[in-house]
Amino acid sequence: MKNAEIQKLGVEELKKQIAAEQENISRLKLAHAISPIENPMRIRQNRKLIAKLETALSAAKKA
Repeated sequence: MKNAEIQKLGVEELKKQIAAEQENISRLKLAHAISPIENPMRIRQNRKLIAKLETALSAAKKA
């Protein structure tokens, strides 16, 4: 997700997206623990996306 797309989202949409990404990262971690996934960098990318979403959420709440 690009920063421009993230900035366009509303507060509720950001919360839903964060929940979906957290669920996705937990599935990736479980799959990686069982057998190594093809691209383990996806876990790091997902963590960074969650951080971007949470930052946008806190900025939206302040405004």
